[in-house]
Amino acid sequence: MANQLDRIRHSLAHLLAASVLELFPDAQFGVGPTIEHGFYYDFLLPRPLTPQDLPKLEKLMRKRIGQNLGFEREELTETQAKEKFAKQQFKRELIHDLVTKGTTVFDELQNANNKPSATITAYTTGTFIDLCRGGHVESTKDLPADAFKLTHIAGAYWRGSEANPMLQRVYGVAFLTKTELDEYLKMQEEAKKRDHRKLGQDLDLFTFSDSVGKGLPLLTPRGSVIRRELERYTVDTELAHGYQHVYTPPLAKTELYKTSGHYPYYKDTMYPVMKVDDDELILRPMTCPHHFMLYNDKPHSYRDLPLRLAELASQFRYEKSGELTGLMRVRMFTLADAHIFVAPEDAEKEISNVLKLIDEMNQTLGLKKGVDYRYRLSLGDRTDTKKYYKDDAAWERAEDALRKVLKGQKTPFFEAQNEAAFYGPKIDVQMKKVNGQEESAFTVQYDFVMPERFNLEYVGKDGKMHRPIVIHRSSIGCLERTIAFLIEHYAGELPLWLSPVQVVVIPVGLKHEKACQKLGKELREAGLRVDVFTADQSVGKSIRTAEKQKTPYMLVIGDKELKSPKLHVRERGKEKLAVVAKKSFIAELLKKIQTKTKK
Repeated sequence: MANQLDRIRHSLAHLLAASVLELFPDAQFGVGPTIEHGFYYDFLLPRPLTPQDLPKLEKLMRKRIGQNLGFEREELTETQAKEKFAKQQFKRELIHDLVTKGTTVFDELQNANNKPSATITAYTTGTFIDLCRGGHVESTKDLPADAFKLTHIAGAYWRGSEANPMLQRVYGVAFLTKTELDEYLKMQEEAKKRDHRKLGQDLDLFTFSDSVGKGLPLLTPRGSVIRRELERYTVDTELAHGYQHVYTPPLAKTELYKTSGHYPYYKDTMYPVMKVDDDELILRPMTCPHHFMLYNDKPHSYRDLPLRLAELASQFRYEKSGELTGLMRVRMFTLADAHIFVAPEDAEKEISNVLKLIDEMNQTLGLKKGVDYRYRLSLGDRTDTKKYYKDDAAWERAEDALRKVLKGQKTPFFEAQNEAAFYGPKIDVQMKKVNGQEESAFTVQYDFVMPERFNLEYVGKDGKMHRPIVIHRSSIGCLERTIAFLIEHYAGELPLWLSPVQVVVIPVGLKHEKACQKLGKELREAGLRVDVFTADQSVGKSIRTAEKQKTPYMLVIGDKELKSPKLHVRERGKEKLAVVAKKSFIAELLKKIQTKTKK
């Protein structure tokens, strides 16, 4: 049974639809489910909605709330339902699904017993009737009139298929109190300011080109600095933790992915096969089969294990154009990937080491466990043999191992059914975005299937051949997505070690440019990233430019500075200038860079 907040949100979706019908008597209705923080409803309308329509709809919804209308349930036969919804093409389609299948693809119309049934339920509120399985408040007087808001309009294909009509989707948010609504709206406003897509453009970090293609970002020189620093940090840290870095090609024979079993599961998100000579090649959607080939290139014994092969690997997955989002969701990405070949009895220890590595690297990036990210234990469904490999005992062992590690580290985590990979359970790193939403950033996967399919073996202490366990893991996830997370987390004010430009030198006038160039050269030679501005604009404008670019440090050079052996330093976010000896300034910045401090 839905909780009170779900009932409120679902009831508001009905009031939204009723209000749309009042403005557009010929409206065609799709579906209106509850979602995280609110609800939406899809419509086919005679004209496009505009943001100016939303306050009008809110006013009509509040009018209905004040009328103390009930939500009256009735059961309908197929014939009755089709008569009541004779003019609603999408509702008639859903009625057909309910009669023939007992369910639809939409949660709000699912029957509890999930069996074909001729009984269909509808709810009437005032004069408005909607096809629905229920979950409402008793009366509109139970709805908080000041704790909801219609937020935006978007396009959505009927049933999510591009072959179907494009509908207009109106989104709303709703809470129990106005205070909760205000807090949420404030958080969303802050999220807009931190949106990596806007900041990425403002800070000149990345761009997209229609000539290159959708979902294929181009990193500028400034954006490339961030990626290069992350790459260096990742490789250096992983090497220090016993990983061996490799390079493998970004494409392979299709047969490789048929052997692994990925092909039937991922073929819809893979790119088309390329015929090259006598081979069929495909851009890789993942790297594991390549690393398995490296493992099988020579025999191994228990002394070689755990063998940790890592790679900054380019991967390619088809994402629908409507799902592409800046650097968060792209069609080519680079994953800090690794595959660990380990004896089964050592798997738990190795997984524990992986989580410690992830925590260490996230801490360096300024992300706090339990605040900015947490873990999800993603489990498999033993009965779903189409999605999951059939080996109940192996699933039990693997899930127990992951659960034991998480509990042993006293790590904040929760469990989710039916979210595992087809070849084993996994621990998902759930990153919290600035808008409050949570997203899977990367995973740690326990794999007992691939070793069988690729005949991975090692010689044990007993001299016999044994099958290793493979742990698939990432340390900081997809570089593109990580950059997006960091831009939003820091609102563009990246730590010194990641800042594209660390110091800006600003001349007061033309006669100071030569000294600025000399100072810039000295700072670069010391290992700092420096921009030297020219005097063709005012000092104030130069300072505002550097501030807009979120530059950590500014040095303004005028007559006074030329005569002084010390530097007058303007630090990002601080109004007061610091007077520091040049040698001390350089040493302090290099120390911050080396230790990767957060500011």
